[in-house]
Amino acid sequence: MSQPRSQVALAAVALLLGLLVVLQLRAQQAGTGLERQSAQDLTLLVANLTTRNDQLRGDVADLQRQLDAIAADRSRGATSVEQLRTDLERVRIWAGIDAAEGPGIRVTLYGGLPAAAVSDVLNELRNAGAEAMAIEGVRVTASTTVGGPVGGLSVENTALGPRIEILAIGNAPALTGALTRVGGIAAQLQATYEDVRVEVTPLDAVEVPATDAALVPVHGAPRP
Repeated sequence: MSQPRSQVALAAVALLLGLLVVLQLRAQQAGTGLERQSAQDLTLLVANLTTRNDQLRGDVADLQRQLDAIAADRSRGATSVEQLRTDLERVRIWAGIDAAEGPGIRVTLYGGLPAAAVSDVLNELRNAGAEAMAIEGVRVTASTTVGGPVGGLSVENTALGPRIEILAIGNAPALTGALTRVGGIAAQLQATYEDVRVEVTPLDAVEVPATDAALVPVHGAPRP
């Protein structure tokens, strides 16, 4: 009686193991489904995944290029704005709207000079590259004129005495050389007017004020 019972027990164990194996296989098949695919189908699937990955990499590269372009445009835009701001500041200084400071020279004129002679000194400084000038504290602009008789000169309603000081911002050696060269304006004035003396002093720092004159045009306007 013991042998049949043992056989029944072994059969029951074998059946249970069989059921477990079947359930495991079904679970694996339900999990992926790849086991049912043929080698050709699997190869096609891998190829499609590779193509999709390549597309995604291309999309990422395109987005990175766009991001780099935006950053570059922003950088160029900031640089352009800064350059425009710098150019505007230079124009305002050149026009006399803003006060200015920098290296330059001081020109001192002693003795009686006519208005035309003082204007010649200012023009010589302009031609030599002076970026900003002031005569006796009055900012020199494109419309500044020196007038009056000898001994009674004035500029912008400011009287000029027998000693006239002109400050000019620019390259000090170039400005000095333009005035003091052989046959230059300083030599001409001192040769023409016996009591006139011209002194030119290079300076590390020169300050000139802004103009008080109205620089807004009344009749002129930009061409469309």
